Amino acid sequence: MESFQGKTYFITGASRGIGKAIALKLAAAGANIVVAAKSVEENPRLGGTIFSAAAEIEEAGGKAVAVQCDIRHEEMIIEAVKKAADTFGGIDGVINNASAISLTNTEQTESKKFDLMHSINVRGTFLVTKHCLPYLLQSENAHILTLSPPVDLAPKWLGAHLPYTISKFNMTMLAMGWAEEFRHDGVAANSLWPVTTIATAAVNNLLGGDWLMQRSRKTDILADAVYFILQQDAKRYTGRQLLDEEVLRESGISDFSHYAVNPDNDLQKDLFL
Repeated sequence: MESFQGKTYFITGASRGIGKAIALKLAAAGANIVVAAKSVEENPRLGGTIFSAAAEIEEAGGKAVAVQCDIRHEEMIIEAVKKAADTFGGIDGVINNASAISLTNTEQTESKKFDLMHSINVRGTFLVTKHCLPYLLQSENAHILTLSPPVDLAPKWLGAHLPYTISKFNMTMLAMGWAEEFRHDGVAANSLWPVTTIATAAVNNLLGGDWLMQRSRKTDILADAVYFILQQDAKRYTGRQLLDEEVLRESGISDFSHYAVNPDNDLQKDLFL
């Protein structure tokens, strides 16, 4: 198993939710975290900024650098990657967590919403990984991990919310493409997706409010899965479309009850499953 002491992870959307949970888990094991996100001022509906997240990461035991980075803008990505490398000397892993969602059909999806999802989910994920790549290639155990679902071309997934679906499937195809492209360079690339809905601001504000929050799991389940994945040998643990439960079973965890927000409620399966 790899040690996280002194390792550096570039996490997009790390100011809150799943990204921050992953950051805190890795920081507690001694990792350096690059908090690459947009929020520099608190939004009451969302909570958290890059600065508050960085402070929590340092309290957890890691080192952090907060970088304002809207991954729609390549120049901001380049600057964030440079700051990461200047601060910590390299980058050992990229967590492509930042994402935009709109569960609208073709008729309801305005061009600006379509463009937003594709510029963040697909283009942004591609460019973040591209600009981190020179440092990943120098790492002894580099991982690219993208939070996106297994590709399933069953018509029901495409028909329900086509613009969002194709953006998320594209993220997974990027991960699969990188696994093959860097197979002989020692850089792993995988995708990861939750089996159930996760209690985040997106679920609360956009998808189902408190009713769905109470039938979701805590962000800890993904943080624990990522913790296991990043410790694996990058030369072998690559090219997989992973689910959180599957990863945790590999790590020896079979009881997931403590991850539930409310253990008395039935859990809601996530989109795409």
